[in-house]
Amino acid sequence: MNIAETEVRSIIVAKTCGCKDSKKIAYAFTDQYHSLCLGKRDVIMAEIDACERLLKYAQDESDRRVVEKEIAELRMALDLMP
Repeated sequence: MNIAETEVRSIIVAKTCGCKDSKKIAYAFTDQYHSLCLGKRDVIMAEIDACERLLKYAQDESDRRVVEKEIAELRMALDLMP
């Protein structure tokens, strides 16, 4: 019996990109059909989850600061949503 799971737990993956002075976070959907049925709140929650996973593996201090700043900004945006 073959069992395949079609739902992916993490729908967004976060990566750091850029040089030392201007690092940013880039996001990518892991499965394209999710982009059609997600609301703004769902996308922000998925971005926070992706950043928290990325923070576990951040080895460079500058990467860590960028990810922590991004998480704070995403949480603030989530709080300001109606």
